Amino acid sequence: MRIKQISVSGLFGIFDHVIPLNMDERITIIHGPNGFGKTAILRILNSFFNSRYAELRAIPFRNFRVEFDDTTSVEIIKNSDNAEDSETNNIGFNFYNHDSKPAYFALKQPDREVFISYGSDDSIREQIYPLIFRGYSTEKTLSLEDSVEVYDSFSSSKLKLKEEPDWLEKLKDNIHIRLIESQRLLNVVPNRSSRRSVETPSMLSTVSAYSDELAKLMQDKFKEYGTTSQSLDRTFPVRVVKQQPSTDLTDEQLRHQLYELEATRSRLIEVGLLDKDEDAEFQIQPQDIDESTKNALAVYVEDVGKKLSVFAEIATKIDLLRKIINNKFAYSYKEINFSKEKGFVVTTSYGSSLSNSKTLLPTDLSSGEQHELVLLYELLFKVKPNSLVLIDEPELSLHVGWQVQFLKDLQDITQLADLNILMATHSPDIIQDRWDLTVELKGPQK
Repeated sequence: MRIKQISVSGLFGIFDHVIPLNMDERITIIHGPNGFGKTAILRILNSFFNSRYAELRAIPFRNFRVEFDDTTSVEIIKNSDNAEDSETNNIGFNFYNHDSKPAYFALKQPDREVFISYGSDDSIREQIYPLIFRGYSTEKTLSLEDSVEVYDSFSSSKLKLKEEPDWLEKLKDNIHIRLIESQRLLNVVPNRSSRRSVETPSMLSTVSAYSDELAKLMQDKFKEYGTTSQSLDRTFPVRVVKQQPSTDLTDEQLRHQLYELEATRSRLIEVGLLDKDEDAEFQIQPQDIDESTKNALAVYVEDVGKKLSVFAEIATKIDLLRKIINNKFAYSYKEINFSKEKGFVVTTSYGSSLSNSKTLLPTDLSSGEQHELVLLYELLFKVKPNSLVLIDEPELSLHVGWQVQFLKDLQDITQLADLNILMATHSPDIIQDRWDLTVELKGPQK
């Protein structure tokens, strides 16, 4: 299920826009003058599908409609004449499912507030009367909706308002939206207080947070690799004994498979997932093959393939990220690599001498370099397949040369990660000659 068109009327009390999405190319670019609602449209989409209703209320519009490729659609209505939605600032949702009667749901104005406490189990307590949300930058009294949004912004757990009907929850389960905002260099993360064993949000450089996150992902895959290896090694002798000689597998095919395994291993070393001295078992040479070892080697090749396949997805993503970033970083004599211990490993050097090499912290990168790294990392590692990713102003802090290359890089990523893109930009350098992918937002006819 994919979104094929969005439309809005009465945006800021002025604008009506219709935006058909490019279903084949999977990239749609909206552009127009400042103030015409590019960012607002992205925020409405994100707010609705991620249940950020407090933000949805704050954006002034009359009607917002989302049409899907299965002919269903959903309509968001503000200040409707519907009798169920007569209170000020209420929002109504209509779901149109083929020829059946539209399903309607009125989201009432919040009439209660919530107290959220952050414990080791991410516990939440609700009380009937207004209390204080503690642990943020200041003490604040928040509505239930606001509290859910703040909690979701830094917790691995997700909260839902209990009042949502089944059809609305099902719709949101089928459509995944992620907004990559223009301000993406700071990240809200949990911070555990040793004194009170309480998690409270704190601000951290996004590039540092993602570096730590990637290191954890790599470590987890390495542990999975170890578990798979132990399981296969434990049963290897039995399977060799039971293996029937294969007349279909030639010596040449076996040699080719061994070469392929060694190439895969070298690639995994290059992207930091395996150490150079990892497992001497990979060192068997093709010339050692004879009839007495062929049967055992056939089992061995199959086992090693299974072990290395654990890394297949993450290795492909890291490899593409490294390729794109190093192409950009070369101009400033920087290079990025990756390790299980540190995540992003940035080095800089001038000339060919290794003695001139210096290791940098990810936060030592320029704002443009951080923007590029954060954006590409999010696309590759933080978005579910078949999601619609909303990107606001990807050109921020990027050199013109990087903007020119951006769309090509984006196409490579969307193909690998299976994504749909809707982005808002002012930059003709990003669009280049692909005006066929664009939708221009225009003002009202005079």
